Amino acid sequence: MLATCPQVAASVGLALLVVLEALSPAERLAFVLHDMFAVPFEEIAVMIDRSPAAARQLASRARRRVRGGASVPDADLTRQRRVVEAFLAASRGGDFDALVAVLDPDVVLRADRAAGPTPAPIVLRGVHAVAKGASAASERVRFSQPALVNGAVGLVMAPRGKLFLVLGFTITDDKITEIDIIADPDRLRRLDLAVLDA
Repeated sequence: MLATCPQVAASVGLALLVVLEALSPAERLAFVLHDMFAVPFEEIAVMIDRSPAAARQLASRARRRVRGGASVPDADLTRQRRVVEAFLAASRGGDFDALVAVLDPDVVLRADRAAGPTPAPIVLRGVHAVAKGASAASERVRFSQPALVNGAVGLVMAPRGKLFLVLGFTITDDKITEIDIIADPDRLRRLDLAVLDA
């Protein structure tokens, strides 16, 4: 017997909710506000404290996941990996100029409470502040490796095989515009992590 229209609608609605739950809060907000309520990316960016380009990228990534497509095309992953590996090499070497070259001038770094030396979350803004912070963390970075973080190229720090910290990147025009440092155990458990092919 065929399901009635209300039953089909309820099933579709439930499926959509499950997919939306899989998105990060920022992806979900950018996608819903833009695609369902036509809110401009400039306004969404203010709400989520990111650039309009980053808000656009979050909505695009969410749209692909909702439609069941690949998270990020292979060509984009290759470009992202090149940028992330350049950041990693510059951080490991304490190369300030190389860090500045890979960072957007208006880059924003956010670290949750568990990631930093203080009990409060950390926010750094601007290329010089972020590059200085990355240079100072060169010792910690030696345990980091590129990995897929929620479908995009990021870094995973796992000294002695224990997941300790994850860096998520937003990359626009081959420059890092945002870095999210996640160390809170609950947030780490919710991440979709995968090994990158060699």
